[in-house]
Amino acid sequence: MKKIILTGGGTAGHVTPHLALIPALKEKGYEIHYFGTEDGIERTMMSAVSGVIYHPVKSGKLRRYHDWKNFTDPFRVLAGAVEARREIRRLRPDVCFSKGGFVAVPVVWGAWRAKVPILCHESDLTPGLANKLSTRFADKVVTTFPECARAMGGNAEMVGTPMRRELFEGSAEEGKRLAGFTDDKPVLLMTGGSLGAQSINKVLREALPDLTPRFNVIHICGKGNRDEKLKDLSGYAQFEFVTEELPHLFAAADIVLSRAGSNSLCELQALHKPMLLIPYPMGASRGDQILNAESYRARGLALVLEQEKMNRETLVAALDELYRKKDELRAAMELAPQVNGTARILELIEEIQRPGA
Repeated sequence: MKKIILTGGGTAGHVTPHLALIPALKEKGYEIHYFGTEDGIERTMMSAVSGVIYHPVKSGKLRRYHDWKNFTDPFRVLAGAVEARREIRRLRPDVCFSKGGFVAVPVVWGAWRAKVPILCHESDLTPGLANKLSTRFADKVVTTFPECARAMGGNAEMVGTPMRRELFEGSAEEGKRLAGFTDDKPVLLMTGGSLGAQSINKVLREALPDLTPRFNVIHICGKGNRDEKLKDLSGYAQFEFVTEELPHLFAAADIVLSRAGSNSLCELQALHKPMLLIPYPMGASRGDQILNAESYRARGLALVLEQEKMNRETLVAALDELYRKKDELRAAMELAPQVNGTARILELIEEIQRPGA
């Protein structure tokens, strides 16, 4: 039986693509091993997946800012790398697929030292620090954005991102039922990622008196971010976090308000959902979401509203513009290159393995 190591963590965006690959890897007969942190979101998400063997490893966070942990975390990364190499040599896997995040660095290094072929995936328009360190050990690099593939040179290929099959099997009727909507108003879906988006949550709720007369609003607000004062508001449905329900809620949506994380962008593009993007500002991130959003705006695939310019009035105006332009945006997405990278990544996992593997 062939063995594969999957690694990536820190955020749900570094884990969700693995969930798209795992069913196909099982069908191909792989024994699947996941390397992640002891208590990260990757362990929580993988604990719900049958047939995956989880291996906790030590890791530190790779920071671009001053923090006292910058002095101690390199030792944790080094310990994790030694730990990962030892376990990888014991397992003797055929291939390693890394989705990035700080935990991937010691695992990729350990795989490289154990002479295991490595495939790395970069989601954003520019590589994060963890992937900058990891990809130098990779046999092949795949990307979500064409700009990133060009910047990373001949070893890189733009393929999109792996997507779960069930994402395309949602029912709009079921989505409306889950939200409790019974009329025919168009549906606005807002999603802020696994942790929610506090600034957008606040302004969207302020704008509900302007929006609910014209839209039914589905609000995926993040764990712990429900507003109980609004639980009985007609035309407004709150969800803290969704998994199985997500394909149905996506299917019900006519337009979407979202952050600009690459996985969400690819999913929405593949589903041809007109989107208004509000990327994380520079002060809250390394600027990757700003670049992602600008790429989508430049290609005519989305509208963008900077968070610094967001208030009740500008948000309502931007959503009105989005609804007016929904058909134009949907047509552009239908003509854009394929962004579901599942099939190509599975091909490359087979291709990079050593002869006789």
